[in-house]
Amino acid sequence: MKRLLIFFILAILIVPVMAQQKEKKTKISGEISYLISTPKDYSESGKSSPLLLFLHGAGERGSDLTMVKAWGPPKIIANGGELPFIVVSPQCPKGEFWNSFLLKGLLDEVIEQYNVDKSRIYLTGLSMGGYGSFDLAMAYPDYFAAVAPVCGGGNTAMAFRMKDIPTWVFHGKLDKAVPYERSVEMVNALKELGANPLFTTLDEGGHADAWVHAYNEAGLWEWFLKHKK
Repeated sequence: MKRLLIFFILAILIVPVMAQQKEKKTKISGEISYLISTPKDYSESGKSSPLLLFLHGAGERGSDLTMVKAWGPPKIIANGGELPFIVVSPQCPKGEFWNSFLLKGLLDEVIEQYNVDKSRIYLTGLSMGGYGSFDLAMAYPDYFAAVAPVCGGGNTAMAFRMKDIPTWVFHGKLDKAVPYERSVEMVNALKELGANPLFTTLDEGGHADAWVHAYNEAGLWEWFLKHKK
């Protein structure tokens, strides 16, 4: 049994990086490299910590994990900021898109290896990662206490799968990369199911403006921590 576990779930520490972020890889019928950091009050044996999974956009795909620190939570941490979560920031390989099955496997591995509060697992992503956030929340809704897709979109026919998850959506009306309507469609689909998602529209905002606002100005981290399964 031990050998079987090692074969399917293998974590390899590569090198430590700034601000407690570590570069790791996991093999779960595939391979994902990722950054992980722990909050300053993290304890292996004491009180468990909330977890935040961040999914980057298409421009950060590849095999160089430093690219993942271009935006969002990993950028905040790399610049010396602190977040009250175990922050997991995987990197999608070049030419591929987020795979919900692999991301679920990554979460399972981190939950096994770290002292995670499983009632407070949060999910966010931007652009391609916004799509990935919707997809992952709809594929595995039982994992998440709250979700914040930024300038993304999703399959409205599957919105019922995440209707009970507190959701905060961000999008700029002037976005030329991902049409604003993609978020509108998902928000409307959730509302039709009786959900009450928050929707922040940036009337003069473009593509990047949505995530700059979400991750630096909106109070998203505090909002996440208000939610618990």
